[in-house]
Amino acid sequence: MSRRPVAVAASLLTVLALGATSACSGNSSAASGGSGGTPTVKLMAGGLDKQIYLPYQLAQQLGFYKKYGVNVELSTEQDGGVGAEDAMASGQVDMAGAWYIHTIDFQVKGKAVEDVVQLSGAPGEREMCTAKSGVKSAADFKGKTLGVTDLGSGTDTLTQFVAAKKGLKTKAFNRIGVGAGSTAVAALQNGKAACVMTTQPTVAAIEKKGVGTSAIDLATTEGAKAAMGGAWPAASVIARTDWVNSHKDAVQKVVNALVATMHWINSHSAADIANKLPASFVQNQLVTKADYIAALTQDKGQFLPDGIMPAGGPKTVLATEELVGHATSSVNLGTTFTNDFAIKANKTEGFTTTTTPAGSNG
Repeated sequence: MSRRPVAVAASLLTVLALGATSACSGNSSAASGGSGGTPTVKLMAGGLDKQIYLPYQLAQQLGFYKKYGVNVELSTEQDGGVGAEDAMASGQVDMAGAWYIHTIDFQVKGKAVEDVVQLSGAPGEREMCTAKSGVKSAADFKGKTLGVTDLGSGTDTLTQFVAAKKGLKTKAFNRIGVGAGSTAVAALQNGKAACVMTTQPTVAAIEKKGVGTSAIDLATTEGAKAAMGGAWPAASVIARTDWVNSHKDAVQKVVNALVATMHWINSHSAADIANKLPASFVQNQLVTKADYIAALTQDKGQFLPDGIMPAGGPKTVLATEELVGHATSSVNLGTTFTNDFAIKANKTEGFTTTTTPAGSNG
């Protein structure tokens, strides 16, 4: 299984199998340009009910897949099961709703996978620290014990990267695995960790209990730029390059729907978004609807308004991979993403774009 740098709160639902996930893409009815009928595309996300991945389901709720002429069968990865990116790579599904960083990982392994639409410019994470920790930025990590989801996880990589940006080497602080949700909250409450890197809804739970506050914002694009030196593109749609090349019409329709969704998100409030999502996503045993809306209001800035990969974003992600030894500068960033579909979608619909597109060198 490929490395999954998505260190987020555990899925709130036990099962969200909204579409079949066992058929390989070779049997998919997705059609390339010129074929008749409505193409069907199987898309598995890294957690449909997680806020960082909400656009995939929101597009369905808004009727945008249908509007743009594609039948998208959504499914969600399960704890302990195959990751969305691996299900895509093995042909179980056509597309994965996953982080852009996987395209770099796959290239290092000799597999051609590309990002066809970029939904966020930040990882959606926050460094949550206790008041007595004294941590205001990564420069204050020295001598502290920092909680990450697991050693070797995405939060572990990001923790080391933001520290390095402040001139701190990994040996200057300690890292321990604290999981997410209640275990991450407990790590702050019992003093096991001075800070933990986590995402919504754990962030909201920590703030509600008064055990920690946000010291470093990696949950919004502007926050990522400040802490990491540039946008850090995360949530996206990735697919095998050979599949993209043979199903361009279907890919364009999926991108059209998601680009329209991103503009809708940008022009609507967190409450509007929550009202469109399934009730079980926004109100359950972990969060109230008010909590969900407050959390989304706080971190809505992670979402890009137009689906375009931002200039400098791929370079920043590659820098984190180089830091932890998962990649080198020999990676050809130009083959890990394309803005062609998103640019065409915006132009066709007459949308105004505000994101500066990344060039072929990232």
